[in-house]
Amino acid sequence: MPKEIYFTIMILSAENLSRSYGDRVLFENISFNVEEGDKYGIIGVNGTGKSTLLKMIALNDIGSKEGKLTIPGNIVIEYLPQDPPFEPEATVLEQIFKGNSPLITLLRDYELAVEAVDNDPDNEKLQKQLLELQQKMDNEYAWQLESEAKAVLTQLGIQNLQQKMSELSGGQRKRVALAGVLVRPSDLLILDEPTNHMDNSTVAWLEQELLKRKGALLMVTHDRYFFDRVVNRTLEIDNGQGYVYVGNYSLFLEKREERRIAEASAAQKLRNIYRRELAWISRGAEARRTKKKDRVERFAQLEAEVKNVHTESNLEMSSVSSRLGKTIIEMENIGMVYDGIDYIKDFSYILLRNDRIGIVGANGAGKSTLMDIIAGKCKPTSGILTIGQTVKVGYFAQHCEFERPQDRVLEYIKEANNYIETADGQRISAAQMLERFLFPPELQWVPIGKLSGGEQRRLYLLRVLMSAPNILLLDEPTNDLDIPTLSVLEDYLDTFGGAVIAVSHDRYFLDRFAQKIFAFEENGSIAYYPGNYSDYERYLQDNKNAVAVQNNGYGKAAYDTAKNAQKKFGTKAGEVKSVAQQTNEFITEPAKKKMTYGERLELEKMDQEIARAEAELKMLDVQINGCGSDFVKLGELTKQQETAQIHLDELMERWMYLSELAENS
Repeated sequence: MPKEIYFTIMILSAENLSRSYGDRVLFENISFNVEEGDKYGIIGVNGTGKSTLLKMIALNDIGSKEGKLTIPGNIVIEYLPQDPPFEPEATVLEQIFKGNSPLITLLRDYELAVEAVDNDPDNEKLQKQLLELQQKMDNEYAWQLESEAKAVLTQLGIQNLQQKMSELSGGQRKRVALAGVLVRPSDLLILDEPTNHMDNSTVAWLEQELLKRKGALLMVTHDRYFFDRVVNRTLEIDNGQGYVYVGNYSLFLEKREERRIAEASAAQKLRNIYRRELAWISRGAEARRTKKKDRVERFAQLEAEVKNVHTESNLEMSSVSSRLGKTIIEMENIGMVYDGIDYIKDFSYILLRNDRIGIVGANGAGKSTLMDIIAGKCKPTSGILTIGQTVKVGYFAQHCEFERPQDRVLEYIKEANNYIETADGQRISAAQMLERFLFPPELQWVPIGKLSGGEQRRLYLLRVLMSAPNILLLDEPTNDLDIPTLSVLEDYLDTFGGAVIAVSHDRYFLDRFAQKIFAFEENGSIAYYPGNYSDYERYLQDNKNAVAVQNNGYGKAAYDTAKNAQKKFGTKAGEVKSVAQQTNEFITEPAKKKMTYGERLELEKMDQEIARAEAELKMLDVQINGCGSDFVKLGELTKQQETAQIHLDELMERWMYLSELAENS
């Protein structure tokens, strides 16, 4: 039998792509091919030109001296930049159906025809045009595309399809642009940071959409779980050079380490040869006259190669913080109401010295508002916020606006501190810290406005850390920070001597650093879950499974089947169980409740919580005894004592319940 022959469709071929701005080289001589089904992820430190490379390919903007890009004429590309353009007066649906493909043109003509008939319902000519377009829509199966567009927009949280683009927030406009590139048919989808400003559930949905998609993908993302699950090819830009790896993020880490070890070995061999040749050529002037000319020339070439050997520069952060006193941050019945909506309702928490808290929730739920309240940037509409005298908050906000973009990089950092002292006693200057943050001396005198968006975020992070805070608030730190910077930030948090609270949609980041999760739920309530994000997801899944178990131990589907049979065929009540048995979906006996993973973690930490509550009660007793005749203070402390006692009782009751559950599991 003849062998089957498989043909792959070439999407694009990039050869020796290069780009520089003035004397600054972003990358040079990068080459790779994209075929049908390839899903490329691009990785590299901010400022290496990842977004520039995507734009060059999407717009086919390759200069005559900057390489060669081959894209077949029938290949359709859809491109989502970090800041997508939009037409202010266009509606959401009109913005979605931008493009020049025949199907998109048909949909756009149909939407315009519907609007025209609505405005002039008695116009027979317009009615005829609409009927003709409806027939074309039937023939081209275009209704499915329109339906899909509306479904995708709904999934992305866009409900009003007739709303003008100018009325949407920046995040909403980005989601409309994302919906557009997902819906419009294309052979190559180019996405620049698609998960920025998305909540966790939407990121998980997008992940599944891209996995189902058959076309090729070229993407920059800093979400490592997203990268790992979607990508099957990795393009690394490192020190201006491009390296292609077949595999996802996990495989890339392995292969990159192998490459670096091989490069280090080759560089060491080159230096050894250079030292030997240097010793030979450095002999006396008399001997030098007898040296072979070709060997002298080879030495000059070798010397140039040694100077060009790249020495690996790693981003480093030293954990520095100010002394933290006994009272840190205490929130008592905090509430925030805006336009009659409860964004935060009756939230209380006493921040502990080494807390590592991740905050999750839907977009617009109030996460950033809570961070602003803790940072003292806005006041709650109800409740009491107490901040200790020694607390020094470092707030890495979601949006960093530089008041003077003309300022030099070094000047901006020196405003925070000229130098810092690390935990091991080292004194590091602002210029040295900038070098550790991959800002070499030549970049330190560049105006801030000339930096890339990612470089500006990295600079802003350094400024926050240079102030030596003892409480860190991080609002979406994974937006616009590259993966190498995130990895080192996580290492920094491991040794940071204070509390950390972070709002993030990055599941990898939350798994890496968080020990508690605060989840924004309905009506402004904030629920507490012990553990990291994966623990939180397991808890939700366990809870979902528990709800699915029906009364009397029957599975829901089996129970519904039995009840329907009883109603339809007159089955006697005693025979309901028999009908349920035949579905093979029931549980013969009511299942005993088993301890979930989240509950097991909670029990492990319960002793510490109880001890803390008991210590708080003892402290209040001491303060009450020392009040003397200050009856106002005595009344306040007594009220606090009652609240603390109720809290301790609730903890003890919960501990007893979990202990019994553990014994029966």
